[in-house]
Amino acid sequence: MVRAAVLTAVGAPLEIIGIELPAPGPGRVRIRLAAAGVCHSDLSLSDGTMRIPLPAVLGHEGAGTVISVGEGVTHVAPGDAVVLNWAPACGTCPACAIGEVWLCADALAGASGLHARTTDGRDLHPGLNVSAFAEETVVAANCVLPLPDGIPLTDAALLGCAVLTGYGAVHHSARVRAGESVAVVGVGGVGLAALQAARIAGASTIVAVDVSPDKEELARAAGATEYVVASATTAKDIRRLTGGQGVDVAVECVGRAVTIRTAWDSTRRGGRTTVVGIGGKDQQVTFHALELFHWGRTLSGCVYGNSDPAKDLPVLAGHIRAGRFDLGALVTRRVTLDDLPTTLTALPESRGGRALVVF
Repeated sequence: MVRAAVLTAVGAPLEIIGIELPAPGPGRVRIRLAAAGVCHSDLSLSDGTMRIPLPAVLGHEGAGTVISVGEGVTHVAPGDAVVLNWAPACGTCPACAIGEVWLCADALAGASGLHARTTDGRDLHPGLNVSAFAEETVVAANCVLPLPDGIPLTDAALLGCAVLTGYGAVHHSARVRAGESVAVVGVGGVGLAALQAARIAGASTIVAVDVSPDKEELARAAGATEYVVASATTAKDIRRLTGGQGVDVAVECVGRAVTIRTAWDSTRRGGRTTVVGIGGKDQQVTFHALELFHWGRTLSGCVYGNSDPAKDLPVLAGHIRAGRFDLGALVTRRVTLDDLPTTLTALPESRGGRALVVF
């Protein structure tokens, strides 16, 4: 038996209970978690913005150590440090066939399967495939990536979502070039990663935007050259900071209609706006036809940073080892599994960067 955070129904608080995991069968791996990041996507699962089979063990951003492997697993072995990949690519669907593995049609196929059972016999699903909010988990082998050498295991949990998403949004989706100006709207874990990525890309002016004035120090440490407290005049404030033009690239990391519109309005004529945040169906964003023509901007969605984790993880590891990317700077709270339910519900308060459950 291991302890895990279970979502029993949409809107219900997470329950920390004992669960029984099966032995890893063919093509599966059992992992002892070192840490798991608390992401807004977990809140989106909890409140029903994104739908998954329930009850489920949540948590999709994690790292740990392999305990045992099933038949046919050869890329990792007991004792190996690993990062969990919540969206493994199948390699055969139309998206994978053209190299867009972040859009894999079957990435979440495993979420409907049986993951574990409660001690009283109830079946549990694996949330977003990996069930990282638990002391241990059993996952498909393609959800496991070897952790490159020289990366602290606990902080490596952030590589599973926040870092790949924020870094990828800048480098793969927006394709920020040296000398360009960038605005990052929302300074949570993903936003802090995007700020660091913009600095690595050689952006000139980097504007961080958040509702909390308390995040300015975090944002500037991550690479922001300017900080704007969100208000009704945010877009005007950003244009003022960029010679009246607006930024070349705006990266939205919140997922609300008002912040998406703000990011769009903050982008220069002909610039690029990338939406990373996950919003609900009620968040309707409107544009009129004339402005689409006149501004000539590009608006694009961004899934998992448009990243290929197997290829991007070694690149990120190089930046981390060289001191260009600071994983630990994304973490502002380290909590226990018992603290997780209140930590998750407090996410909308927008305090600090990433919270990390340390086991």
